[in-house]
Amino acid sequence: MCMSVSILFELIIILLGVAFFTLFERKVLGYIQFRKGPNSVGILGLLQPFSDALKLFSKEYFFLGFGNYFIYYFIPIVGLTVSLLFWLVYPMPLNFMNFVLGLLFFLCCSGVGVYSIMISGWSSNSIYSLLGSMRSIAQSISYEVCFFLIILCLVVYVEDFNLMNYFSFQEYIWFFFFCYPLALIFFSCCLAETNRSPYDFSEGESELVSGFNVEYSSFMFSLFFLSEYSNMLFLSFFMTLIFFGSNLFSFVFYFKVMGFVYLFIWIRGTFPRYRYDKLMYLSWKCYLPVSMNFFLYFISMKIFLYFIFFSNMNN
Repeated sequence: MCMSVSILFELIIILLGVAFFTLFERKVLGYIQFRKGPNSVGILGLLQPFSDALKLFSKEYFFLGFGNYFIYYFIPIVGLTVSLLFWLVYPMPLNFMNFVLGLLFFLCCSGVGVYSIMISGWSSNSIYSLLGSMRSIAQSISYEVCFFLIILCLVVYVEDFNLMNYFSFQEYIWFFFFCYPLALIFFSCCLAETNRSPYDFSEGESELVSGFNVEYSSFMFSLFFLSEYSNMLFLSFFMTLIFFGSNLFSFVFYFKVMGFVYLFIWIRGTFPRYRYDKLMYLSWKCYLPVSMNFFLYFISMKIFLYFIFFSNMNN
């Protein structure tokens, strides 16, 4: 019972965080573009996310006369559920789930997340939605390879899937300092995995109507919106945890998470979109060789250390 209440409380906090994330993004983008953000609804616009949520959930919904009806309406709920499942690996030992294999659980859920995009684009029976989902699938699969390889490098080094152990390994030095190229590549892959600029080819908001979710509106569109921003929040927390390790119970840790949240927004407001062929070239010709070389380096380093250890044991 206590665990269920804790998980429910955690989900409520995540959804509130997503709501204020949208307000923070609109404020930052406003100042980047030399204008004011939302400032009319409530004090300093603090009630704007709730006004937007009320508007989205109360809008008229259009029912399709074509397409796979049940799958079309069910898949946004699946996408939001998968994005919220990420937060179950949040390493809190008291009253929360603490997965011994939390990192493996995250890898499994991350691999499943692409299916919601694929099936939503296909089930609406629209050629525009299908093209948007195909663009997004090619991008996600390309960057997931490098994404998983970087995580496996750290798993080889730490030799554990429990996220709590990544704090003790970074007590004196952060992984960011001796895995500097991997940290930059990982953050770039996080941008691609969450379909954020300059990798927002699933939507292409500046030159297309939308992407895989072009046929969705009102309540169903808000579910895609919530899942995308929940993924960004989790990846900001995850990036801070595995590369900028700090005490989870200190405010410094959460300031670092907010720093990565700000980076997501700042990059959207300043960077132009990549050309699609350069996007794929960057993944397969640049990021993948670097990630593979680091992975082989970590494996060889571990084998060398074990060889020295057993040699000393025999002597």
